[in-house]
Amino acid sequence: MSPFLKIVENEVQLVCLAFMAVVYAVRIVWIFHFRSSRERGLAEGSSVRGAGYALAGVAMPGVMESLRRKPLFYVQFVIFHIGVAAAISATFIIPYAPRLFEIRPVVLAFQAVIGAAAVVGVLRLIRRLRDPRLRAVSKPDDYAAIILMILFFAAGVLAVPNRWQQSEAPLIAFFALTAFFLVYVPFSKIGHYLYYPFIRCDLGRSLGHRGVLPPARRGHPPAASDRRAAGRTS
Repeated sequence: MSPFLKIVENEVQLVCLAFMAVVYAVRIVWIFHFRSSRERGLAEGSSVRGAGYALAGVAMPGVMESLRRKPLFYVQFVIFHIGVAAAISATFIIPYAPRLFEIRPVVLAFQAVIGAAAVVGVLRLIRRLRDPRLRAVSKPDDYAAIILMILFFAAGVLAVPNRWQQSEAPLIAFFALTAFFLVYVPFSKIGHYLYYPFIRCDLGRSLGHRGVLPPARRGHPPAASDRRAAGRTS
């Protein structure tokens, strides 16, 4: 392995990772400077339950009408994000646990997952280009983010076998894109995952306080608003 590839796989990644961690730390400190809004009046439900429900919404596609009507979008969402997790894992496995990728089934599994995510990325890009409503709300960063993710996945598929003896080009491309992402993501649309838990928790607390939650399951007492609604209809 050339000294250049060693530096790209290790030192460059660690520096960029530290940079991203510092930016995220500053962002989180900035977020905590804002006080969460407080609901006035008596609680109609549970703020804690509301926050938990809002945070868990990503794992409950049935609560969203758009996903109930088009479940394929949720399947794409799952595949895409599993691919992201697999590709990120590969950036650590290749330099620090390369023996894992000496196991052929493991390599094929990673390539299948990351490759499927790349296909989903292409489908999302085509949809964004063809749908006039999406084009109207899309900014250059939206297109840049999805195109870069497709390239990242494609490079990951080629890099996972970790055959630097044959060619270092796939590995260099993969880790160069990784380093770029570590610096770019905190300032791009992709960084939305940092804000997701804060936004959902705040929204869930407000709606939960008001009792704006689905009817409780059997064995759980209904919210106050549900009890009043039942009283009006009886």
